[in-house]
Amino acid sequence: MCFKLVISSKPKIINSFIDEISTFIKNIRLTASTFISLQTIMSSHLVINTDPKAEEKFKNYPTYIQPKMAALRALILETAAELSEVEQLEETLKWGEPSYLNKYCSTIRMDWKAKAPDQYALYFKCTSKLVITFREVFPDVFQYEKNRAIVFGLKTRVPKKKLKQCIKAALLYHKVKQLDRLGM
Repeated sequence: MCFKLVISSKPKIINSFIDEISTFIKNIRLTASTFISLQTIMSSHLVINTDPKAEEKFKNYPTYIQPKMAALRALILETAAELSEVEQLEETLKWGEPSYLNKYCSTIRMDWKAKAPDQYALYFKCTSKLVITFREVFPDVFQYEKNRAIVFGLKTRVPKKKLKQCIKAALLYHKVKQLDRLGM
């Protein structure tokens, strides 16, 4: 695809054009980074039941955070699709946040909040052993918020393989909670 830039004396037009190009480039990156995830999900046994309100929530995030949230979403769905034990996954809203549930899991939530605009997070049930175990297994890999979240800065590179291990433990929590380090 080619773009023709016409220089104008109107800075608002140029800024608008730059914003559109930036969004387009982010979407290309998002498409490329989630293509394999989508292939995995489409070819799996997994049935995903998505609440339209959850879909709407993703669309209502600020433009700059949408690719980050979409990437986390794709990682959760991809991980679930790789687990034979997870046959169905509910994608819904809990406390106004996109949330994921199945019959074995401890709820996984994700969100970006306006009061902390430079970060986004994956949230886990604070009374579970999940975040305590993640901190034990990956002490220097992630930033944690107490016993309830893994927090990512906007410029943080997400270590996908390690994060998938955390997501897997949450998706299978009631099957692995008695195992040392949740089987990680």
